[in-house]
Amino acid sequence: MTTADHYAALGVPANATLADIKKAFRQKAAFYHPDRNAAADAAQRFQAVQKAYEVLSDDAARQAYDDNRRRNLLDDPLQTAQEIWQAYSARILSHPSAL
Repeated sequence: MTTADHYAALGVPANATLADIKKAFRQKAAFYHPDRNAAADAAQRFQAVQKAYEVLSDDAARQAYDDNRRRNLLDDPLQTAQEIWQAYSARILSHPSAL
């Protein structure tokens, strides 16, 4: 089962402060808002950014999310590594300038 990476959706590290998360949310939400961005996936990315902020801005939800991330990595590290590699490869192939 693949789950969304809320930190990646906002473009922040896992140790980001609440202020960093809020700032990233405002920037990403403004960029991906369907009224401002005509890209086909803008609405989907906007929803992902909203969900990420909802989880990461709530202390209890963030703790549960972080615990689940650690557990998933330890439960099946090979699958986790494959998912990371696939996501990275897809990003590079679709946006070569993203490096």
